[in-house]
Amino acid sequence: MTQHTVPAVPAVPTDNSVIIDNTGHTDHYAPEGLLTRGTVIVVPGRGETRGTYARFGKRLAADAYRVRVVDPPRDGAEAPAGSPEAFGARLAQAVAGTAADGGVVRPLVLVGADLGAAAVAALLAGEAQALEPDGVVLAGLPGHATGSVDTWDAELDVRTSCPTHRGVLSEDAEVRRGSLGEPVPDALLDAAYGGTVAAPTLLLVGDADPLADREGLARVAKSLPRARLSLVRGAHHDVLNDVQHRSVAAEVVTFLETVRGGLVPQVVVESSVW
Repeated sequence: MTQHTVPAVPAVPTDNSVIIDNTGHTDHYAPEGLLTRGTVIVVPGRGETRGTYARFGKRLAADAYRVRVVDPPRDGAEAPAGSPEAFGARLAQAVAGTAADGGVVRPLVLVGADLGAAAVAALLAGEAQALEPDGVVLAGLPGHATGSVDTWDAELDVRTSCPTHRGVLSEDAEVRRGSLGEPVPDALLDAAYGGTVAAPTLLLVGDADPLADREGLARVAKSLPRARLSLVRGAHHDVLNDVQHRSVAAEVVTFLETVRGGLVPQVVVESSVW
């Protein structure tokens, strides 16, 4: 993969702080003085907000990646597999908005969670899409099952066992409660599971995720030209934000660095007793 770099980040905060503007995204910048290593666009899932991924965005930004968290797919307008144009156009606009004088900092990696993962996979599997990411992370890609979310506590149990993340979700008035009980459109899931994403793809799934289709994910991993399926022990549906979030973020950063290096891992295990 051809590497593209720019000399510096334009006038932004001097740390990896957050800028929220009126265009429907939240930005996390690399620390001052560090060369930006790539661009990451994060797409949340059902009921989530941009604030849901503040911790994740800050962590990737601390490793010198430019992170932009966008709003989740809009119900009825973007999520159905038959109408990806609006969603694709919004992602393309978000990517273009990160450009400095030297252009978008590559590699460009799309990260989708839950419905966001399904929408990203379906979009990239389509024939008419202008985005050409260098890598894709699909976290908590849902199956056809829906969660038992009769109460908020029940939905939290499906999502996460991390007390901090449970607090973030509970204290955010814009989080839409009960959303995990809403089925993801069959057409969207069929496109996500049946299509081909050309870019290197990291699939992340928790082994305690009741919404996951583990067999389906295994088939997807085998069918894609360049894919890796990583199972997170004990993690629930919100695999990017569960108790294991540090290890998961490390797996994502390792993937980013591997994509940046042309899919040549920088660290390999030569021997180990554990």
